[in-house]
Amino acid sequence: MLERINIADEIFRRCDRTALGIISGKKQLTFGDLESLVQEASAALGRDGAQRVGLLCPNGIHHIVWSLAVLRCGGVLVPVAGELSLPERDQLVQTTALDVVLTAGGKEWHHVAPKICKFDVADIPATLHSGLRGNAVAGFDEKFLNALNPALIRFSSGTTGRRKGVVLSHETLLARVTACNAGLRIGPGDRVIWTLPMAHHFAVSIVLYLLHGATTVLEDSHLAADVYSALTTNGGTVLYGSPFHYALLAAYADGKKCETLRLAVSTAAALPRSIAEQFRARYEIPLCQGMGIIEVGLPLLNTLHAVDKPESVGIPQPAFEYKVDNEGELFLRGQGMFDAYLFPWTPQSEVLHDGWFATGDLARVDEDGFVQLVGRKVSVINVGGMKVFPEEVEAVLCSHAGVAEARVVGMPHAMFGAVPIAEIVPSDAAAPPKSAELNQLCRRELSNYKVPMKYSIVSELPKTPSGKLRRDV
Repeated sequence: MLERINIADEIFRRCDRTALGIISGKKQLTFGDLESLVQEASAALGRDGAQRVGLLCPNGIHHIVWSLAVLRCGGVLVPVAGELSLPERDQLVQTTALDVVLTAGGKEWHHVAPKICKFDVADIPATLHSGLRGNAVAGFDEKFLNALNPALIRFSSGTTGRRKGVVLSHETLLARVTACNAGLRIGPGDRVIWTLPMAHHFAVSIVLYLLHGATTVLEDSHLAADVYSALTTNGGTVLYGSPFHYALLAAYADGKKCETLRLAVSTAAALPRSIAEQFRARYEIPLCQGMGIIEVGLPLLNTLHAVDKPESVGIPQPAFEYKVDNEGELFLRGQGMFDAYLFPWTPQSEVLHDGWFATGDLARVDEDGFVQLVGRKVSVINVGGMKVFPEEVEAVLCSHAGVAEARVVGMPHAMFGAVPIAEIVPSDAAAPPKSAELNQLCRRELSNYKVPMKYSIVSELPKTPSGKLRRDV
């Protein structure tokens, strides 16, 4: 039997303790400083950390320290996203059979726990709330979970909604961050500007940076001026964000080429061509779109044709391969695939078919083998037998200067079965785009059956905890 590894121990076994690991504002931590904090936090948690631990904590050094402390204790990290509603938090606790939740960074738990213990580690205090589980019985077999050497349980907003909790082992995490870095090529000379929520991206992205010796620069603000300042002040070499961040940076009047920046990666949502072109024009560097998925990792990355094919998620990284079936669904296979779904308990072997994972994404492949995602199987609108991919229509709408965000859904129709309608978040609430303008744009760019029948102006769009558009409401 192979010896089990611990991903936190692996990070500090490989690191140069004198090298700079984290920059957060004016605070800087070497890898040695970070290990000391993690060791102190681990000692404080003790045996309480060696179980499934929910972590409710905003972005910051505290999130990194307490996450690594749980992992080093041999516990299973269960991130609790701050935007979850109270009922959603309760459901997460129930489904994962959590007995303890750790809160830090000013966050509070919404129920009074039978036992509360406060930890004062340096200037990153935390509170452990115990006894949450009571007499409740787990809805899965503990021995199956423990046999995997689990490191992380994360709830997914994507692929298979009836299955809850993606389980990743320590071994899987190591394999995944190694595979994901083949195209990113992040190493000790890099300074990665971090803007995404750690509750959704910590286990792959932050762990990847730390494991490969890079410096992670934490920027909690989404404002373009702040992100740009973090980039230029700290000599950022890698920028990792969502199309939302890049849209703001592209529109930032004071932004210009940053000589140290070698790689800008867009993920978490589809990248509109207009944003990619505007960003490249201002900063003189292409936006490389990647496909991230919690069950698989970062299997696809577009570093080769980011200029002429910005809407493509690229080709497989070396450790991965893909195929598209007759229905247009994308399947992936490779290194670092998830180990199981927690509830109902479903091991990887019962999900994969000959190693292939069905993503639920519909894709087109061009003559060079580059993949473009065109929609989700569950979101396709059937208009009189013709398929409409909401994402395609949304991309057209978002090319209008007056549109900040758009959502297209199907509305029941007596003759056609369904027709597309659009909800628009305006760039300027005081001067929203006119329906006639949007309709003219769509008619120019799309087939008639894809043109929305109705345009509604809204202040915000419903989203999943990870920031993706919800289409079920």
